Amino acid sequence: MLRSSPSGEAGDHTPAPVESCDVVVIGSGSAALTAALATAVAGLKTVILEKTDRIGGTSAMSGAGTWVPANHHARAAGIDDSPAEALAYIRAAAPAGWQETEDALWQSAVAAAPTMLAFVEARSPLRFALAGDPDPRLDLPGAKARGRMVSPLPLRRALLGPLAGKLRPSTLPQIYTYQEVHALDVYHHPLRAGLKMAPVLAWRWLTGQRAKGAALIVGLLRGALDAGARIELSARARELVTEPATGAVTGVVYEQNGRLHCLHAGKGVVIASGGFEWDPTLRDRHFPGPWDYIASPRGNEGDGHRMAAAVGAALAHMDQGNVNPAMPTRYERRLHGLGLFFHREANAILVDKNGHRFADEFAFNIGEIVDRRDPVTGLPLHLPAWLITDSDFLRKAPIVRLYARHDPRWLVRAPTVEALADLIRLPAATLAATVARFNGFCANGHDADFGRGARSAEDPKRATGEPALAPIRRAPFYAMPFNRSFLATKGGPRTDEAGRVRRPDGIVIEGLYCAGVAMANPIGTRAVGAGTTIGPNMTWGFICARDIAARAGVALPGSEAESAPVAPEPDRAQKEPMR
Repeated sequence: MLRSSPSGEAGDHTPAPVESCDVVVIGSGSAALTAALATAVAGLKTVILEKTDRIGGTSAMSGAGTWVPANHHARAAGIDDSPAEALAYIRAAAPAGWQETEDALWQSAVAAAPTMLAFVEARSPLRFALAGDPDPRLDLPGAKARGRMVSPLPLRRALLGPLAGKLRPSTLPQIYTYQEVHALDVYHHPLRAGLKMAPVLAWRWLTGQRAKGAALIVGLLRGALDAGARIELSARARELVTEPATGAVTGVVYEQNGRLHCLHAGKGVVIASGGFEWDPTLRDRHFPGPWDYIASPRGNEGDGHRMAAAVGAALAHMDQGNVNPAMPTRYERRLHGLGLFFHREANAILVDKNGHRFADEFAFNIGEIVDRRDPVTGLPLHLPAWLITDSDFLRKAPIVRLYARHDPRWLVRAPTVEALADLIRLPAATLAATVARFNGFCANGHDADFGRGARSAEDPKRATGEPALAPIRRAPFYAMPFNRSFLATKGGPRTDEAGRVRRPDGIVIEGLYCAGVAMANPIGTRAVGAGTTIGPNMTWGFICARDIAARAGVALPGSEAESAPVAPEPDRAQKEPMR
């Protein structure tokens, strides 16, 4: 067995001790732990390998908004939904050309999602509740105004016993639930929200209860451990073991405390190791141009991608990611990103490298617009981009000033728009004209360039009755960089509808599965809802586990009622053009 150092350089050839199990799951985020929960419940000996000394990956840091169409909570609330409607919505919302390669995966995911959520609640301490978020494109067929977004209720960290202290902390306040954050508008009114919730928050603090991503990971891991799974921390997967004659994956070599270990996996290996955003070579190759912050754990360095490619996997969608606005914060004593839609204020605009507006600032998929590429060069069209605003912005969103102190370069201030342009190296006359034009739209109540405020589903101001347009006129003026910030990349090994990894010729690599943002994710940069990272990630973890169990001849409790992949609704699916 070739021994590798943490830097990836070849070392000696000391054989690694071999241990046998049924399933190895690489990673400990929502996709990984859902897979581990399901394989363990099926009676398969499951080992989870977590690269860092903290559990939960990006999922633990998240708000845990979870998009699950046709779920049982919606049904109990009298909301009519179906996998077929969700499929129609995904098809209509997807970028042009994606249906040709992703449709089988979409069908598999929408069929499995409701069963996944019911299974997780039946086999773990997790309980979910409906959130009020609509699908952002209510104008598309199959969209729902409510019912597809859920989020976990709080759980005590102590449920993890000795592992409680290993739960990955978040840059977000995990003491609030996802639903409470939105209902109380904690972003704009942190003090008022805290005072209103004070007794509940105090009780949660005293009892160690946490919500959002913390609750999600506590519940999934507790369920997996109770079913017999084992987790190894500081266990970095180094390479996949293959059968020489067939190329089938039969195990994983991992490094822990400076020693190599080999896990023989008799039934399958699931790569759910997160994205590659912290690997500068991969990131700069697939996302050339400026970027601001990364909001995920630093362990997301593309290990799974490299291991899969080394055994012949096809990689796809490597230019896709969960690209979000982000503010600076500190995490693990270093500068880090906090993913927040901080730009959605009535008196703020986004301008490109030439000083022109380039988007409806309230568009749900603003990250996709920011990341738009030149089809010839592959370079970003709009970057470097900036948010331009005035002093009223900081008054309405005081949290921005609070976080700006973490990076003195982030918030640029000037007494005039022209002086601001000079500081950020934009044409002063162009920026002044752009601001003046926008102020004219505010006076007319209509954004003639991008229609901001016209689509209430995407527009938080319209949904709350607040104005979507307000002039930028009160000195001092401010600029904040608005380039790509990453919550996760979403490219990786190409899989089939069962989560099995494929070679470039389409042939499956037996024994190898991939889920979550480590896979060539069938929902790329263009999300179809606020929770279309966590929800689909959990679903793909479940799909991988279900296939492993089926091939092992083991019944996965709760999956017997699983429906076949959803067929199209003939009229709507065929007539509706791709958006």
